[in-house]
Amino acid sequence: MRLENKVALISGGARGMGAAEAKLFAQEGSKVVIADVLDPEGQRLEAEINETGGQSRFVHLDVTDQQQWNSAIDETVSIFGKIDILVNNAGIYRVNNILDTTTEEWEQVMDINAKGVFLGSKAAIPYMRKNGGGSIVNISSVAGLVGNRMSSAYTASKGAVRLFTKSTAIQYARDGIRANSVHPGTIESPMTAQLLEDPSYREDRMRRTPIGRLGKPEDVAFGVLYLASDESSFVTGAELVIDGGRTAE
Repeated sequence: MRLENKVALISGGARGMGAAEAKLFAQEGSKVVIADVLDPEGQRLEAEINETGGQSRFVHLDVTDQQQWNSAIDETVSIFGKIDILVNNAGIYRVNNILDTTTEEWEQVMDINAKGVFLGSKAAIPYMRKNGGGSIVNISSVAGLVGNRMSSAYTASKGAVRLFTKSTAIQYARDGIRANSVHPGTIESPMTAQLLEDPSYREDRMRRTPIGRLGKPEDVAFGVLYLASDESSFVTGAELVIDGGRTAE
């Protein structure tokens, strides 16, 4: 029960890494708000968690909309009394080099991956201040640490998340609010499923992962759990890399 008496909101929580985080958090004693645009998937996950003894609620959330963020946080506090943990997990992946990236694609990726983190933090921080603290975990990527041969907008958005996290950590440390970023490598999830169906793409990602396998959503969820819990009370502004050794080379 590493999150006993905690309340967490996870954006993009209906499937993939977000769903793995939601299930693990509930198992560890947290009340969990699953926030996503995928209503049927989110409602099914809510039912699954509640049927197995956890406490969860699904809320519809478009992370690019400030009013929806305000409503989601307000609903979290109304239902569960507070918010201790925010996991900014929602994101999209687009594969194009600079010349092939349209303005529309750039803006979509930046809006969801970077602006969404900003809006979520902006909505949650005042409530965390009232509580005397909290933990914000922002899901970046190894693409936020090193250049990427295949994706321009995605890399830029995840680099933005990395440094925004550090600014958040510095600005609100005195309020007891910690902020850390997580940098997954290639994870087998709904977001990467179509790409990984290509044998050459899968082989390339396997070759670039020294540990010899691709990641699972649960691999990331356990790292997020640590940063969300009080076990990491002296950790803020840090980068947790979960990539099977990919960026070590």
